[in-house]
Amino acid sequence: MRKYIITGSVILFSIFLSAQSSVKGYVFEDINQNGKKDRREKGIPQVAVTNGQEVVLTNAAGKYELPIGQDNIISVIKPSGYSIGKNEDNLPQFFYIHKPEGSPESEFKGVVPTGKLPKSVDFGLTSSEENEAFTALIFGDPQPYTQQEVDYFAKGIVAEVEGIKNVSFGLSLGDLVGNDLDLFNPYINAVKRVGIPWYNLLGNHDLNFDAETDELSDETFEAHFGPANYAFNYGKVHFIVLDDVIYPDPRDDKGYWGGFRKDQLQFIKNDLELVPKDHLIVLAFHIPLSEPNGDAFIDEDRQALFNLLKDFPNTLSLSAHTHIQKQDFFTTEDGWKGKEPHHHYNVGTTSGDWYSGKLDEEGIPISTMRDGTPKGYAFINFNGNQYDIDYKVAGKPKDYQMQVFAPKVVANNRRTQAGIFVNFFMGAEGNEVLYRIDNGEWKEMSYIEAPDPSYAELVYEWDATDELMPGRRSSNPIKSQHLWRGNIPYKLDVGEHSIEIKAIDMFGKTHTAETSYRLEEPAK
Repeated sequence: MRKYIITGSVILFSIFLSAQSSVKGYVFEDINQNGKKDRREKGIPQVAVTNGQEVVLTNAAGKYELPIGQDNIISVIKPSGYSIGKNEDNLPQFFYIHKPEGSPESEFKGVVPTGKLPKSVDFGLTSSEENEAFTALIFGDPQPYTQQEVDYFAKGIVAEVEGIKNVSFGLSLGDLVGNDLDLFNPYINAVKRVGIPWYNLLGNHDLNFDAETDELSDETFEAHFGPANYAFNYGKVHFIVLDDVIYPDPRDDKGYWGGFRKDQLQFIKNDLELVPKDHLIVLAFHIPLSEPNGDAFIDEDRQALFNLLKDFPNTLSLSAHTHIQKQDFFTTEDGWKGKEPHHHYNVGTTSGDWYSGKLDEEGIPISTMRDGTPKGYAFINFNGNQYDIDYKVAGKPKDYQMQVFAPKVVANNRRTQAGIFVNFFMGAEGNEVLYRIDNGEWKEMSYIEAPDPSYAELVYEWDATDELMPGRRSSNPIKSQHLWRGNIPYKLDVGEHSIEIKAIDMFGKTHTAETSYRLEEPAK
């Protein structure tokens, strides 16, 4: 009898431990959209759910079970053909935070204690038609350091896309704020006006800098936005959103470094094992992958990511962080395993050059970036497992895709080193950029890496003026990765001459611009 009692106690204790070390629940079709699984609402099978590392599929009844510790965020990986509920701020509610004791004490508030784990952690989805052709709106680095800069962001960017139609969701690529995490809520209040589901990822200016480990550096972010690593599907596209900011930097316990923890790489591996190989994989993070043997990103982590993607022929990765715009193409020489180069798009920022430069007619800094790219945002247009990208300059027509710099007047029949410069914002080396004078023959322009003279002119106006201008001087020019040059003809008739530009981007779309210059007889 005593032996039976001891065995029973052990069994009961084991059951208790099991209950505390795993989380169970259902993914169900939320027909009445009340966020709760009602008796008649059926579970959805074959939906992925994760604890941030392991990934499992729901069974035929829509049930899942995952290991859980004392600091986990359970999230459903939205399948295609279903939508996720949003809160009043248009933030998708695809997760459950499990931190029984809450976040550690920090300068900025983290997650409050969540208490005992519910008996069932359920996720409601709503069946919806998802066209395989859809568009996502991408913001790089809003990064306001003050409430005034939140207002600049709201007036100069958000107001332009408020109430936008035919866009499925938005995504901000980190640096949602500039170190002051109390600005998360003003940022959220601004972005919710766009009126579409809005996803967010962590940047190096969104961290709890008093955290002693990388795992605890995102506590305030989690309290506002949920997990820093998650995934979702839309059409034939699988999105993986990642925190690639390692803080503190393991090299000196200061600063940060681009890379991934082992648990993050394990999450990517487990997640991709459940994704069809013909789907487009879109990875989004803050710090660019950068070139091998550079200092911005851990080489081994980049290679580990490339190894995990080797069986997927259709890929794209997105970043921000640099406050320039750039297209990178990784090949086998860089460790990429695919047959075709991997396209990495470093997106121009909504804050531009950190809210610098002259003020426009509405009192908002023009904030052109150091490479001459105007502040703005991107639309990624998906069609099945293919995509193309449109960059939209804030405050300009959508066909404004390049800045042309040419002298206003040139001496007739006198050799000049002046030239025609084209900053093609979405361009990359290898793109075709042509020009012609007075409807003449089209000629190729030469790709160069140099500062954009249009931007240099803006910056050095601050140094040449003898009166202070409103606003703040912009950063010094840097070499642009999307600049072309053509010689300016000086042996033509005296008078006005037209300049036409034609640029063809990597997606085969043609963009045009025009300007003019004047030839005059040299002054005597």
